[in-house]
Amino acid sequence: MVKAWTKVLEQSGMLKDDTFTRQENTIIQTCVVATCGIAFSGGFGSYLFGMSDTVAAQSSDANSRQRDMNVKNPGLGWMICFLLIVSFIGLCSVVPLRKIMIIDFKLIYPSGTATAHLINSFHTPQGAKLAKQQVRELGRFFSISFLWSFFQWFFTSGDHCGFQSFPVFGLKAYDNMFFFDFSTMYIGVGMICPYLINISLLLGTFLSWGILWPIIETKEGDWYESGLEPGNFHGIQGYRVFTAIALILGDGLYNFLKVLGNTFHKLYNQIQNKKSCAVLPMGPDDKEISYDDQRRKEVFMKDQIPTWLAVVGYLGIAAIATVTLPRIFKPLKWYHVLLIYAFAPALAFCNAYGCGLTDWSLASTYGKLAIFVIGEWAGKMQGGVLAGLAACGVMLNIVSTASDLIQDFKTGYMTLASPRSMFVSQVIGTAMGCVIAPCVFWIYYQAFPDLGVAGSEYPAPTATVFRNLAILGVEGFGSLPKHCLSLCCGFFSVAILINVARDIAPKKWARFIPVPMAIAIPFYMTGSSVAIDMCLGSLILFIWETKNKADSEAFGPAVASGLICGEGLWSVPKSILALAKVSPPICMKFLSKDMNDNVDLFIETITR
Repeated sequence: MVKAWTKVLEQSGMLKDDTFTRQENTIIQTCVVATCGIAFSGGFGSYLFGMSDTVAAQSSDANSRQRDMNVKNPGLGWMICFLLIVSFIGLCSVVPLRKIMIIDFKLIYPSGTATAHLINSFHTPQGAKLAKQQVRELGRFFSISFLWSFFQWFFTSGDHCGFQSFPVFGLKAYDNMFFFDFSTMYIGVGMICPYLINISLLLGTFLSWGILWPIIETKEGDWYESGLEPGNFHGIQGYRVFTAIALILGDGLYNFLKVLGNTFHKLYNQIQNKKSCAVLPMGPDDKEISYDDQRRKEVFMKDQIPTWLAVVGYLGIAAIATVTLPRIFKPLKWYHVLLIYAFAPALAFCNAYGCGLTDWSLASTYGKLAIFVIGEWAGKMQGGVLAGLAACGVMLNIVSTASDLIQDFKTGYMTLASPRSMFVSQVIGTAMGCVIAPCVFWIYYQAFPDLGVAGSEYPAPTATVFRNLAILGVEGFGSLPKHCLSLCCGFFSVAILINVARDIAPKKWARFIPVPMAIAIPFYMTGSSVAIDMCLGSLILFIWETKNKADSEAFGPAVASGLICGEGLWSVPKSILALAKVSPPICMKFLSKDMNDNVDLFIETITR
């Protein structure tokens, strides 16, 4: 679109040079992604709307005498102020770590990598033969992915309909959430992610959905109350969420402390005029680095963002937030905010690290942790529900913007874009999002009086989930299901032990030890489909490498990027169709023989 626009400007005489570079393209998409990201981290369908009286009336504290002090209805002014206060500090928290994440750790960041390949394909010199072939392959698989997603849409007119509910391994396996959902996007992600990450995801799927959850479900009525809703945190969902948090924190904090230790070690060696040799957890050795990567590293390190600027920015924004947030949310005290900002850099590192490994931002998971800690501290009688939801918003914004920035830095690294320009673009995009996103939500809020009401056109079920979690949080960790806290401590310890084993084992064996962060993802997700998709992507790439390694290295990233971007772009027309109230015409479901006979009999009965 920008290319076409520059040509129009040139022909009208308003622009002398219509050259549109890949660096400019990267800067634009960075700004757009930052703006759109606020629609998620702003919590308009989750924690922020969960504060409203509409959601409170449908939650488990509907008849509580403390409900009024735990309610804050949406207001355009305070929403914009809140987002402007909390959305920028995440950018400052990981700027000093960008070299560690992208150059030292060589993390993949699959979406950022796919975006970079797509941008590079738009700006390829026409004379390069291999580049033209790569662009052709990217375009081909982009089209296949887009058209396949469009085809699947026709069969999804109801719940559990379509190919994403195909019981490939049988109905019994499907009931236990083991199935393949035909997602070309995650097949592409699997082709980009290292084999070990995908195997770790599959291992986590077997451990959680294959072993742990079925065992815990047999304890219903003993470990937790029977008859609870699937999403109730007093039941099985409590085990799923908090064991995942334990694994994630164990892995993330270990690596965070490891980075600090390596940094101090390097500083000490520099003082002693000795060379330090840091062992990197992933990626090829420096002696194997290609010319392209050498050039990327040179550009990436040339245009530095001053560390002092990030530190001063973090401390300054934290000071402003500590003073202003308690004025917006009365139950949230200054010392609650101070605690969040004290731990935020470590958790931002954890989220950015996990996102680099698996392509998932687990920002909402860290937000849920903040709900529990601050909610219990504030207390039920002092507005702990509202304080917990506000704390969730602060934490979620910090860790979400941090992972988004590093993801964009990966794109910039591969397109030779200036990190400093990208940082400025991210700041501008975030500022735009802090104004645009609340205004768009406010239009919906004013136009639909039943917004958030169960059974309405926009029921906002996630807002109810977040509020119920906050109600659970004010009761403290003791309100978790039986043995949940013990399991969390166990998984936290296991994550640390696995990392220690990876570091002390010989290199030839360490590459086979799974990654705890990747193991944790299926614990939190619903089902095994994503892990199976990604392992299929790994299998395709492995077979391709076996048959023709040169072709797989040349075209593998282009094919994977096409698969990711094709399904991703389909979400745009899909959203437009949903807004236009255009529904798919067919529901494709799979039934057992006995169930099918019962359905046939029922249809015969009502048609007589």
